[in-house]
Amino acid sequence: MVSKSLFKAGVWISPGALFFLGIISVNGQEIKQKKDTLREKDIDEVVVVAYGKAKKTSYTGSVATISSEKINNRPVTNITKALEGQVAGLQAVSASGQPGATATIRIRGIGSISASSNPLFVVDGIPFDGNINSISPNDIESISVLKDATASSLYGSRGANGVIIVTTKSGKKGESRINFNISQGFSSRAVKDYEQVTTDQYFQLYWEAMRNGYKSGQVSAQQAAQMATDNLVNNLGINPYGSNYAKPVGTDGKLLPGARPLWNDDWRDILQRVASRNQVDLDFSGGNEKGNYFFSLGYLDDKGIAIGSGFTKYSTRLKINNEVKKWLTVGANLSYTNSLQEAPPSSDSRTDNIINAARVIPSFYPYYERNPDGSYKLDANGNTIYDFGKYRPTSALQNQNAAATLPLDKNENREDNFSGKGYLDFTFLPELKFKSSFSIDLVNYNGHYYSNPLLGEGSEIGGSVTKTNSRTLSYTTSNILTYDKKFDQHHFNILAGQEFYHYEYQTISGSRSQFSLPYYYEPDAAALLGGFSGNSDKLGLLSFLGKAEYDFNNTYFISGSVRSDGSSRFSPQNRWGTFWSVGGSWKASNEQFIKNLNFFNQLTLRASYGGQGNDKLSTYYAYQSLYAFYNNLGEGGTVASRLPTPDLKWETNLNLNVGLEFAILKNRVKGNVEYFQRQSKDLLFDRPLAPSLGFSGYSANIGELKNTGFEFSLFTTPIKTDDFQWDVDVNVTTLKNRITKLPKGPIVTGTKLLQVGGSVYDFFIPEWVGVDPSNGAPLWKYVYQDANGNTIEGTTSEYAKATKTLQGSSLPKFSGGITTNITYKDFDLSALLTFSVGGKILDTDYTMLMSNGSNAGRAWSAEMLNRWTPENPNTDVPALSTTTNNWTSTSSRFLYSGTYARLKNVSIGYTLPSDYFGRLGLKKFRIYLQAENLLTFYKHKGMDPEQAIDGTTYYRYPAMRTITFGLQATL
Repeated sequence: MVSKSLFKAGVWISPGALFFLGIISVNGQEIKQKKDTLREKDIDEVVVVAYGKAKKTSYTGSVATISSEKINNRPVTNITKALEGQVAGLQAVSASGQPGATATIRIRGIGSISASSNPLFVVDGIPFDGNINSISPNDIESISVLKDATASSLYGSRGANGVIIVTTKSGKKGESRINFNISQGFSSRAVKDYEQVTTDQYFQLYWEAMRNGYKSGQVSAQQAAQMATDNLVNNLGINPYGSNYAKPVGTDGKLLPGARPLWNDDWRDILQRVASRNQVDLDFSGGNEKGNYFFSLGYLDDKGIAIGSGFTKYSTRLKINNEVKKWLTVGANLSYTNSLQEAPPSSDSRTDNIINAARVIPSFYPYYERNPDGSYKLDANGNTIYDFGKYRPTSALQNQNAAATLPLDKNENREDNFSGKGYLDFTFLPELKFKSSFSIDLVNYNGHYYSNPLLGEGSEIGGSVTKTNSRTLSYTTSNILTYDKKFDQHHFNILAGQEFYHYEYQTISGSRSQFSLPYYYEPDAAALLGGFSGNSDKLGLLSFLGKAEYDFNNTYFISGSVRSDGSSRFSPQNRWGTFWSVGGSWKASNEQFIKNLNFFNQLTLRASYGGQGNDKLSTYYAYQSLYAFYNNLGEGGTVASRLPTPDLKWETNLNLNVGLEFAILKNRVKGNVEYFQRQSKDLLFDRPLAPSLGFSGYSANIGELKNTGFEFSLFTTPIKTDDFQWDVDVNVTTLKNRITKLPKGPIVTGTKLLQVGGSVYDFFIPEWVGVDPSNGAPLWKYVYQDANGNTIEGTTSEYAKATKTLQGSSLPKFSGGITTNITYKDFDLSALLTFSVGGKILDTDYTMLMSNGSNAGRAWSAEMLNRWTPENPNTDVPALSTTTNNWTSTSSRFLYSGTYARLKNVSIGYTLPSDYFGRLGLKKFRIYLQAENLLTFYKHKGMDPEQAIDGTTYYRYPAMRTITFGLQATL
């Protein structure tokens, strides 16, 4: 279905069509070629891999590279949001549009159930523990994604879920340069919110719900209609039609003639906005035979679409490399970022959730107080007065007005991120080198949450404030010895090293209430102490590693690696885990019989297999019994909080990779196909226990998980002339996630079922059958066994009796991206289309708008117009009534297809000819227009289809469409 819809939109291009275009462009008569090769640098490009670099065509592991051009020019606050659709095998999901939020990244599926599945970030060769949004996209030279065991095994347990290597820019040999980039733009919702009923429709629908609720054996239909007419305004708490229409809906359920709403205040208009985005980047770089330098400054102010939200960042980086002696090179890479994230609640079901508040209050409840004639009430100074809706029903967020309180409140997250790296590189012999590195990451976080004492809920307790501080410090030391030697047609590369990682954090938090004066928001200004807490912890990881590579005649390649990790998370008897990988590749295009075909410009077959460990449980003391401290009427005490698990050991990932890389048609068509199998054994799993035992569960190695799939990547240049070039790249990844072993039967966790043969995100919820056409009652499926053991299926209108059944997985069947780049003389155009096919999403946001009428005053979806009535018996929306029927409870009724496509980025630029700016000393001057999340193609309107990987919406901040205009200049 997606292919069809994209084809209609004019954006779907099949890989076969691209191949065909490539052939035409090569053989066409009118195309003049600049060169005989396509992307010559890419054919044998040097890629950044674990603890070094390698030529891509001869590397035995699976690695993909994203160039700086695909990162620097994206109007994204966090670089994780620039990765989606760029690399086969990498799934990046932006579950929140809150500026500064990080996308969830998975490489080749889900590697664990209870332990972390996050990849390791490595910055300039050393694992990175800072906040990833502290890295400015402008500072990035390239990003390498290591996907298989050979590529990532040297990082051991830290790279069990894949590795993302970020290489920052360095100065280039030659003339010094100054680069300046400034952009300004605006943001709005990427996806329009759910359509709601109008005021007129709402009052008539709610009248119908009241009438149906009143009808009973003692109340006739006529009496129920009169009661609904008489009590409608009172139940909703307001009459937007004015005093001339005291009972705006007659006993026939229709608005009285002439009744018109006196106002229509869409709360989304006041709680959401078109937001601004401003960014400035400046860097200085240069170098000579002895070394190079790079220094950058950055500023970003990204306002959110929700009032009171945004992200501001100041960043700087200094990177220096210098050859002190012929045998010694030293370098340092220092970066500092100061950021402020303004983040009002926007990701859960709290009543003060700014996104939810804008959605659930109908437009007939005004946000400024109104007179009976519809005019604004004014205070003594002639100003409008915010309406807090004390008259509103609870379901319509009674006594709340976020537009009034948010400007007076604080929801701030401040961070200072410092990262320092240094190294000494010794050359003992031309083939023997030793590198000693040290890296430190320091993150200082301050959270400030203040509820003002003047307006809103905080006024009932005189205001409140909570301040939290946490400090995270980590450092990594590594010592690596490498030997690289070539003997005739033989080439050896041997690496051995040691690494130590230390991590520690400490946190402290306190709260107070009852401010004596307004506009003072520090704890000292509040009188009543509410709570105080704090703790600290640390962990360590000691590692020894080695790798050996050999190739013959630059044609046959083999490699092997081993790493032993000792983790403080496990008991001494299980602390050490040894992990390994083997790989090989055959560059067949160097064989004479392949050359004689005159068809392949490159042909490489590679395969690898290896095992890595995973220790990333939520606790740092995974093997010990732990205790929690409690206050009992001023007396301290301890309570057991965790059972001991001394036999707990490493979770193991076994990764198989087989790939074929090729280039044909004079390198105009290039691609690779890879098959991967990722098997996780001895899963670190939080095994549940009966609550009566006093513990919710315990950690154990109790299962196996497998991810399999194919990755397809195609890079083409259909057209290339002296003035015009068109490049099109396509990547597609298929994924099948299966649980292959569990200790005891299926396990239910929330809306998911874990069982052998299923995925980790299989929905296990009641099946929606529809609406009973005879009475409008909701129907769910139930299954039971009779006395004879026969399975009986039926339907029920009682949700509690419905049977939970499997309803599909949230994981897509395949996903990917299509990138196109066009250059014509001094103009350039690029676009990225991402897509995901298959998988399901449980839209719990939508259920907030689908009440049958039992939540008075709650906004209604326009779909409620299709509710059951005697005249409309065949529908999927039950009859309205003020008596609850639980029809919005979790079921397959609100499970929607996760298939979508999104025009993720479009960029148009023009580089002025040098004649215009050369006299000013400029080397380059480019103006550009960019758009992020420009168009979204999907079926279930109102829901943003780019949701959390587990497939459940949760009142989260929507994705933003951002359009920016900017200029780049190089001196």
